[in-house]
Amino acid sequence: MGKYGFEYKMEYVTSYIATLSEPEVIGPVAEGLRLNIYVTGGTIDGPKMKGKILPVGADWLTIRTDGVGILDVRQTILTDDNALVYIYYKGVADLGPDGYKNFLEGAPPPPEGIALRTNPWFQTVHPDYLWMTRGLFVEVGKAYLDRREVCYDIYHVK
Repeated sequence: MGKYGFEYKMEYVTSYIATLSEPEVIGPVAEGLRLNIYVTGGTIDGPKMKGKILPVGADWLTIRTDGVGILDVRQTILTDDNALVYIYYKGVADLGPDGYKNFLEGAPPPPEGIALRTNPWFQTVHPDYLWMTRGLFVEVGKAYLDRREVCYDIYHVK
């Protein structure tokens, strides 16, 4: 609990695996190494949402020279009950202090994955998921670049 004792809880919502394209490397720019990684599909399975990730969207990723990746992701979910839900998030991926250099040199990604922490936002008109447009969420996940997959657990902060 924090200094002021404000109560909160993290409620598990769902998990997903998204499949990814090969990176489209723009190259070193002023902000770091710029690349685009397109979403090619995926599945969602959890107590509050089930469905699939549609093969649209991408991560417009920047890897800073300190090895921190700045995620900028947009994608669309189609739930099992036919709701379309737009999800977008910013976040961080810590590739380690040599992450920038390793990526430029083509070093293999770590087999244990890269930790991802994000803050997703949702947009939909489907009445069963409007509650998601009113909340704050956290994604905790990993990127497995050798398999071109990302896996996340999504939590609702209450």
